[in-house]
Amino acid sequence: MPPSHDPKQALFAQLAVVARALGHGSRLELLDYLAQGERSVEDLAQVAGLSIANTSKHLQQLKAAGLVQARRDGKHIRYTLGDERVLDVLGVLRGIAAAHLDAVEDLVGTYLRGRDALEPVPAQDLLDRVRAGLVTVLDVRPPEEYAQGHVAGALNVPLERLQERLRDLPPDREVVAYCRGPWCVLSFEAVARLRQAGFTARRLEDGLPEWRRAGLPVVSD
Repeated sequence: MPPSHDPKQALFAQLAVVARALGHGSRLELLDYLAQGERSVEDLAQVAGLSIANTSKHLQQLKAAGLVQARRDGKHIRYTLGDERVLDVLGVLRGIAAAHLDAVEDLVGTYLRGRDALEPVPAQDLLDRVRAGLVTVLDVRPPEEYAQGHVAGALNVPLERLQERLRDLPPDREVVAYCRGPWCVLSFEAVARLRQAGFTARRLEDGLPEWRRAGLPVVSD
């Protein structure tokens, strides 16, 4: 007699719990923000443009699947990624979507490559150039994200302050900008503005989370 309950089916049902938690654009975006560091529900709601109630519901679903974890900090609940391998999952999703969904390719081509069509700088190449003193590295994320971790030696110049900080950058040195990840528009926009101002500028291939995940040096304030 076959078993009444197939353990393989039960295992796939548990995988589906994780898949369902990932199956919403807002939850994927929240994971992208949490990849930068710990954040409160209120902060996540603000940066994601969601209500606090909806943000909390999404985070509870992610927590139930083990994708995030929470801790109480006074009156606030603060969240972090539950497992660094979440970054690997997001990277695979990006790769599959870019390879097989025309809408993704159209969006990337229109909104991202339209600002910067040059090949980005691979992480190891950037590390070598930093150690050789050949580049100026700009972290164009908000200060609170920079404080939780950044590429060693990177200057924090949020995009909205870039114009006023141009005079602080060596004009004869290449500038490499990075932000939250490979689809983060902040670095694309920063590179476009830097080139308009006469700088030689390129993007880092990925963002700070991928740099950290690769075991490359990160410092925090």
